[in-house]
Amino acid sequence: MYLKLPNILTYTRLISAPIVAGLFFVPDPLGSWLAFSLYTYACVTDFLDGYLARAWHMQSALGRFLDPIADKMLVAAVIFALLAADRIAGYEVIAAGIILAREILVSGLREFLAELRVGMPVSHLAKWKTGIQMLALGFLLVGPNGPDFWGMATIQIGVVGLWMAAALTLITGFDYLYVGLKHINETDQAPMQRSGDDAPEADEPEINEPEINEPETGEPK
Repeated sequence: MYLKLPNILTYTRLISAPIVAGLFFVPDPLGSWLAFSLYTYACVTDFLDGYLARAWHMQSALGRFLDPIADKMLVAAVIFALLAADRIAGYEVIAAGIILAREILVSGLREFLAELRVGMPVSHLAKWKTGIQMLALGFLLVGPNGPDFWGMATIQIGVVGLWMAAALTLITGFDYLYVGLKHINETDQAPMQRSGDDAPEADEPEINEPEINEPETGEPK
């Protein structure tokens, strides 16, 4: 189980997260291109490990546990590295904060719903968000060392993509939050309903009819 290829790919993605951030200490342009190359490998394994696990029937509890952790570690490491390198600066920090906040929110909801044995399926919009986010962070990793595309600098494309990902993050985040709060509310109400169903029925009060004394017919004394 531990050495199945899908799990090995997930391990390498976990290891890639801190290395990508550490490559920012290598002088440019080499450092940026190395970080981008390793990040691209990690993004490919994000798709490949799940695909191989399903195709080869190698799905495991360990893989389901580590896969989302590896994804969130990679995103967080890249965003923090970009913030440190000032490639995310100014108002773009808000977009980065929205993305990180959503990652934390979804992690908490998944952990809570897992205790209830309730799955949280990934929507098509969330997949679009993930794809745009991957591309945006990739462009930002290359930064000023990349070529221009359609009259826009590489870092400008990354900034636009970051805002698009943040907008989709808000939409999908509210969807997940709505589903999570719905289950939280149902969980909180369940003990109250059970206590109401288990309550003993109240006994009907016993009605004692008043005794009627017949009047005495004797002479008064």
